[in-house]
Amino acid sequence: GLSAAIYALRAGKKTLVLEKGSMGGQIVVTPEVENYPGISKISGFAFAQGIYDQAKALGMEYVNASVTGVMEKQRDGQRYFEVHTGKAEDKVYEAKSVILATGAKNRPLDIDREQDFVGQGISYCATCDGMFYRDRDVAVVGGGNTALEDALFLANYCHKVYLIHRREEFRGEEKKLEALKQKENVEIIVNSVVTGLISEEDDEMDGVLLWNRVEKKERKLYVAGLFIAVGQMPDNDAFADLVKLDEKGYIQAGEDCLTDTEGIFTAGDCRTKKVRQLTTAAADGAVAALAACEYLG
Repeated sequence: GLSAAIYALRAGKKTLVLEKGSMGGQIVVTPEVENYPGISKISGFAFAQGIYDQAKALGMEYVNASVTGVMEKQRDGQRYFEVHTGKAEDKVYEAKSVILATGAKNRPLDIDREQDFVGQGISYCATCDGMFYRDRDVAVVGGGNTALEDALFLANYCHKVYLIHRREEFRGEEKKLEALKQKENVEIIVNSVVTGLISEEDDEMDGVLLWNRVEKKERKLYVAGLFIAVGQMPDNDAFADLVKLDEKGYIQAGEDCLTDTEGIFTAGDCRTKKVRQLTTAAADGAVAALAACEYLG
């Protein structure tokens, strides 16, 4: 979204960014970014702050608000869009074109009482909550880069870190996996899924139940914290009547970032795509903004 703003502003378009969370999206909780061309290493927060500052310097208007819907309208024969927000007064903004860059949100495990213990033993953000578990035993669930990064981060502070993955092979980078294997306080558990939570007191999570898919055996793992990193899911329900979504809820659009609604474009992890990385999100922002500018004329 911020990348789109930069390109739209440089093209001379009045640009408003509506953001319900923190500027920069998911990248702000990444401790280190090491795969963005031209930048050898930077924290996700610093990276996002830099893009935000760049867009603000170009004249971006930025409002913290949750968009609850976008409606197509006509006035004097001209098409425009009403963008409704979730503020108490239901503030409405008007735009000639809209870029949907809603990103994705953390996917839950969907196990019993998972939501009851969020913030009290369960977290979806190791860099946000990891320090609360200093010198304690924790578990990370997942097999991608986020899970590997979370485990590496937690290994610096926690007494013991268990990395749980449902398969034998990991999707994450081999370099990160090898780094984990060198950590004496990290134990990797494969072919296992979390099937439940252990709670000996109603208001406290004491561990997790694991099921080994190969050995067909259950195991109790006592940990103070469970960090869930099993991927993301889109949050596009508010736009289901505006643009076409696929069966998983992603906005259907190709590399041109065009939706099936004229004047509506999309960018980043919220759209149908194979690779969801910082570089591809930034590229989408540029493509969507330039397409919007061409549409506006």
